[in-house]
Amino acid sequence: MTAVDAALVREQGVNFAVLSVKAHVLNSPTERTRVVQSFAGVVGGRPVVLMAQDARGRATFWGRSDIVRFLSAVPLGALPWRRYDLH
Repeated sequence: MTAVDAALVREQGVNFAVLSVKAHVLNSPTERTRVVQSFAGVVGGRPVVLMAQDARGRATFWGRSDIVRFLSAVPLGALPWRRYDLH
């Protein structure tokens, strides 16, 4: 079983998920696709945005551009983070 940190968000009528991943996942199109597909079932088809942090805690996002723009202006601590177990 694998545990992941994610936030399920509803903002301006849009439901989406933010999934915390390692930076190498963001840098690999194959890994991004694999992770998004594996997590999509957990969040019931919501769009999934991936988020990685650098050594200073700065976040980089990958996913739908409107959601990424929104998230870039939101403090990470304001998101409802929770640990999810994937089977």
